[in-house]
Amino acid sequence: MAKLQISLGCCDYDRTKAIFDGRAPIEGCDVVPVAIEPEEAFHRAFSSQEFDVSEISISSHTLTTSRGVNPYVGIPAFVSRLFRHSGIYIRTDRGIDRPQALAGKTIGLPEYQITANVWIRGILQDDFGVKPESIHWRRGGLEEPGRLERSPLQLPADVELEQVADGKTLSGMLEAGELDAVISARAPSCFERGAPNVSRLFPDYRSTEEDYYRRTKIFPTMHIIGIRRSLAERHPWLPVSVLKAFMRAKELTMYELGQIGHLFTSLPWGVSEFDKARALMGNDYWSYGFEPNRHVLETFTRYHHAQGLSQRKVAPEELFAHSTLDLTKI
Repeated sequence: MAKLQISLGCCDYDRTKAIFDGRAPIEGCDVVPVAIEPEEAFHRAFSSQEFDVSEISISSHTLTTSRGVNPYVGIPAFVSRLFRHSGIYIRTDRGIDRPQALAGKTIGLPEYQITANVWIRGILQDDFGVKPESIHWRRGGLEEPGRLERSPLQLPADVELEQVADGKTLSGMLEAGELDAVISARAPSCFERGAPNVSRLFPDYRSTEEDYYRRTKIFPTMHIIGIRRSLAERHPWLPVSVLKAFMRAKELTMYELGQIGHLFTSLPWGVSEFDKARALMGNDYWSYGFEPNRHVLETFTRYHHAQGLSQRKVAPEELFAHSTLDLTKI
């Protein structure tokens, strides 16, 4: 019997590499993999649904789910996770000596809706009392002018969000002092070049993020895998097959991270870092599956709705194919 041929658009992470090289096949499928950057995958997924299986933004997925217009159904394979205290870049000459000092400031962001920024705004409000409506938001491309939201927004009336002038970039504006701060998943080039008066709000972000995890047990989820809804409806077995393959790919990566006889990663103390992560966060610190991540998803969907991005509070279960919420146990 012929296998189902499917296309895959996803970043070639260590935890997805076995999908690309065939060590973690998707049952019943021949896969045509395309390794692309996450931002490109998101744009191509939500604008024209180019891939049968795609890496997608949890924020865009939640937004379109709340509107009932989502072309993808998700599986709980969290291929990108990241603590986000590191993503707040400030001018050091504006008196921003603590998170609370961001209130009243003008802050740039590539898109209001991107997942990293939802987490950052939620953390600023929960932990430091800084509400989104207390900030003057400016949207634009981090390094290239003209970036817009990938989905239209209807924000609360008390949230000020304006597009930056044509030809401007957030990195350039931060370096020139036209912005007080930038929040972004990627580091602005002006910060990477060591521009004067540009720094992180949390220079020792690792300690801050470790403390955040100890208090909350949250390892923020960023991207999941989506399957074209029409395809999943025609082949109800497909979501579980895709999830099992991504779980297997992650298992292979975790095995490799722990090997000290010969190193799979080009870091001299990578095994030590792996041990430290497990000591703090548990052996399955990069967990897939719905139940181990329910508390993380509840927090994210609460933030998403409170910030005016989703029209209603989306239940985390709605984000995923029902068959992937509870896998068979033997």
